Amino acid sequence: MADDNTGKKKGSMSVSEAGRKGGQTVRDKYGHSFYEEIGRKGGETVKAERGRAFYEAIGKKGGDTVKAERGAGFYEAIGKKGGEAVKAERGTPFYEEIGKKGGHRVRTLIEEGKKAAADAARAEEDRTPAPGGEVVPEPAAE
Repeated sequence: MADDNTGKKKGSMSVSEAGRKGGQTVRDKYGHSFYEEIGRKGGETVKAERGRAFYEAIGKKGGDTVKAERGAGFYEAIGKKGGEAVKAERGTPFYEEIGKKGGHRVRTLIEEGKKAAADAARAEEDRTPAPGGEVVPEPAAE
């Protein structure tokens, strides 16, 4: 006999109830690590099939949705909360250490940029015409 409210027979399960029961059975049988393992394998498969651009696209889409729903201030709030959690866990010396590393990296990049610009300027000077108007051929690339 059908139940008037749900349209199902007494004693039968809905699809969501059956899924929940099946999920609990699998969890009890295989444990939490089983889900971690199949999730990792699934993620690797998607990465291999669709590539990095797929994750960038869905990440941007999700971020835009959250921004539209909660506003840009939401990111400020969660960033502050995360920063406070890291500070409580790792302390101020952590920020000093990563700041020094970042400063050293920036200094290295600036030096490399200056060197590349100087090399390009020297290469340009080497291509100037010789006195008398003849053009000096570029050295052969090896």
